[in-house]
Amino acid sequence: MPAPVAVILPTAGRPAYLDVALASIVPQAEALGADVLVVDDGPTPATREAALRHGARYVAHDRGRGLNAARNTGADSTDAPLLVYVDDDVEVRPGWLAALVVADATLPHDVGVLTGPIHARFEDHHPRFCGREDPPITHLDLGTADRDAPHAWGANMAVRRAALRQVGPFDETRELYGDEQEWQARLKRSGGRIRYIAGAALDHRRAGDDARLFDLARAAYRRGRASRRFDISKNTAPSTEHELRVLAGCLAHGPRFRCANGPILTAHSLGRLRSLLAERLAPPPPPPATPGVDDFLSGRSGYVAGQRGRVLRAHDALHDVLQLPARARRLRTAARRGPRRRVLVVGLERLDVPNLMASTRAELLRSRHDVTVDTAPATPGRGKFENLDALLAHHDVGAFDWIVVTDDDVAFPRAFLDTFIACAEAGDLSLAQPAHRRHSHAAWDVTRRRAGSDWRETNFVEIGPVTAFDRRAAAALLPFPEHLKMGWGLDAHWSAVARDHGWRIGVVDATPIGHTIRPAAEGYPRETAAAEARRFLDGRPYVTRDAVRTLEAHRIGER
Repeated sequence: MPAPVAVILPTAGRPAYLDVALASIVPQAEALGADVLVVDDGPTPATREAALRHGARYVAHDRGRGLNAARNTGADSTDAPLLVYVDDDVEVRPGWLAALVVADATLPHDVGVLTGPIHARFEDHHPRFCGREDPPITHLDLGTADRDAPHAWGANMAVRRAALRQVGPFDETRELYGDEQEWQARLKRSGGRIRYIAGAALDHRRAGDDARLFDLARAAYRRGRASRRFDISKNTAPSTEHELRVLAGCLAHGPRFRCANGPILTAHSLGRLRSLLAERLAPPPPPPATPGVDDFLSGRSGYVAGQRGRVLRAHDALHDVLQLPARARRLRTAARRGPRRRVLVVGLERLDVPNLMASTRAELLRSRHDVTVDTAPATPGRGKFENLDALLAHHDVGAFDWIVVTDDDVAFPRAFLDTFIACAEAGDLSLAQPAHRRHSHAAWDVTRRRAGSDWRETNFVEIGPVTAFDRRAAAALLPFPEHLKMGWGLDAHWSAVARDHGWRIGVVDATPIGHTIRPAAEGYPRETAAAEARRFLDGRPYVTRDAVRTLEAHRIGER
């Protein structure tokens, strides 16, 4: 017999919050014969221990896949007809689960979702709020009587399995904003209803450092960025003028009312404006790709100049200034830790145009790792990758932990190699590249630096201007294929090889490079390079343009 109800807690790396939630939920679940299931989205031993200590079932993803994926995994892991989803940072009040179970037994079938009051609770730190604005964390209070509700927040959301079958699973491509809302919109379009159950109340907690003003503002900034993107997906994004008026009001609110919501709402508004800026600076979408003809290319030149280039350069400068000291300390600490690695750097130097190879060499040799830099002018008559193979032939590639291939027109940040290797190894990346600064000449959007992450797992890594291979990838991919001069299409094929081998690959945002003094493909005909790529890819697997994406974003020390 399946349990009549399953309480599902998606979680990721917050065992202290989970411990409080389970302590309040499990006794109510046991009294009603309910199942309690913890879905660990990015497993840690501490989360598993907390779940088992309270007698909850524990299911883990192999890696972080997102909140909606965890919700779907929870539904697939139980046969219960009522699925009660809560966040890991709640504490339920007496009678919470019984109120949901009684409502489920009495309400008509068109009710697909049940919810209840969500009370914001701040512990350890108590910001002063004036009461004119809502609390800065998820909350809901529709009164003391049951009634239909316009929405249910995921912190307190019970879903009837029949509704899940009717509407389909949660959309796993959704991010922080719009995750449960998109599913509920589908439910309502199909005639389903959402019901507020006044007796099913819980507290939504912020404890420890999470209750500090700075951390509340930082979380609001992230929500702001996501909320603007969600508005765009619904075609309801307000104008720039509206966003600026909201920002002005938020800036005035804090000092006017001595209210902590002022800086918190300001951070949220700044997050929305950051996403708006990204919209304005985004290049137009590439034209549709033709399979086998140009679907291995980005569809863009990547060249950055003029007014857009000046704005992007200012964007980079602002990003550099706003780097938090805590993040810089964390990266420096990570760069100093770990074993010393043997690193081989190879690169070609063009003598007919200005280049940055001297500064590249100096920066790389400052590393704490054992670095060998081997660069040379290109031999006339040979293509780039034929010349690189000639350099690699001088070394026992298998004796190095990392092989780095670099162009001669790249500006590296200070402490590049130490930080880059620390992030790549923290992510277990076999094939990696540093992110491009926003004003770099870079054709693939996925490679441009993104705020908030140190590295991202992607399904695509470029052939240049800087590419790094760990020992495993180097053994499989080097030397480069014979007679391949310009190398276009190699990255699309490598990415498919990595997928088939189960390697993680990605982009390191913590070490953004500048690629600005020469555009890509400046030294050879583009169509010749594309024709060579078509011949090379014929019969080989490759990742197509439309499939290229970021899979996960991470910060070092916080996986």
